[in-house]
Amino acid sequence: MSTAHQPPRTYNQNHVPRKYSPGKRRISIYWTWSYPWETNRDTAELDNRFSTMTEVRRVAWPAYEGTEWDEKHFLQGIAGTLELFHRSTLAFQKVAGEVTGHSVAVFQRIDQAGYKLPIDDRILADTDTLMVFGLDHLLSEQEAAQEEIAAVRKWLEREGTCLLLGPHHDVGFTEDLKQRQQEYLHHGDALVPRQQRFGQYTRSMMKGLGVPVMNQFGLRPALVKGTKQIAPLTINRGLDELGLLNGVTTFNFHPHLPHYALTGADAKSVHVLTQQPIDLERPHPFVEAGNTEFNSCIWMPPNTRRAGHILLADSTIFTTLFGGVESLETFWKNLAMLPLASAVRAKQPQAVA
Repeated sequence: MSTAHQPPRTYNQNHVPRKYSPGKRRISIYWTWSYPWETNRDTAELDNRFSTMTEVRRVAWPAYEGTEWDEKHFLQGIAGTLELFHRSTLAFQKVAGEVTGHSVAVFQRIDQAGYKLPIDDRILADTDTLMVFGLDHLLSEQEAAQEEIAAVRKWLEREGTCLLLGPHHDVGFTEDLKQRQQEYLHHGDALVPRQQRFGQYTRSMMKGLGVPVMNQFGLRPALVKGTKQIAPLTINRGLDELGLLNGVTTFNFHPHLPHYALTGADAKSVHVLTQQPIDLERPHPFVEAGNTEFNSCIWMPPNTRRAGHILLADSTIFTTLFGGVESLETFWKNLAMLPLASAVRAKQPQAVA
């Protein structure tokens, strides 16, 4: 970890609304998990749970062998791993804060203290970009309530809003144990069990909003031959009207990324901005079906019923756990600098915290 002087940290405090600033986007992260449910999982269960920090230390040895990671300084159970996710977004928060002049607000559906926070006006009133990180296991039964879907739909009527949905992977969804083993060998991550299904909350939100996408599998990106560098993205620059991919060549190497499958959308409503080449040397059912790339970033432009944008991109793109930071920072800045509403629209009540 960086030894640079850090400001004091606060915890378990009420959010202080951010005031509207012309042209300055306010970004919020919403972790969809129930922190207590995830951390209270029985570690004797093989599937559908996060690793404990002890397991992370064993597999990633010696990366976490400094005293700052020992039992006197850091949580050793599943909670420690969830805190790694929180810490891994700090670089994104710093970059976004520098670009926008606003701190990034971070919310959890059910937090460490047991407080449940649905997505409602308390979150949306001072948010221009809402990033919904879908890392809730399906078994935890996190569902977007109709009131939440209605609140987000109403919020998306505000010009300049951007909803980024990031359902994570769906590894081993089948009852076929041979396929589960094949998927496990494909991604090659000893910390991911044979079955790890994420994203019920984001799936229910997508269904409620009419987003025709489904997160599938956990696919290992290809590397540039002879290196450990992730292969460049296939970018459909002609569709990138927002300039999100300007100066971007790669995201990061995460060994089990979801394919964002289109479920019957027409080309005008959904634009696949990027596709990621797959490691074809590792067998996988998706590859055997003839696929060589997976959809990694999708944009749904505004339409007659929605003034805001909808994006789909995996939550790990906004972390520093898996490298690729330089190109990622460019993507982060492009996202943070998306134009807001016109001055007239911005002054309307719904656009002011």
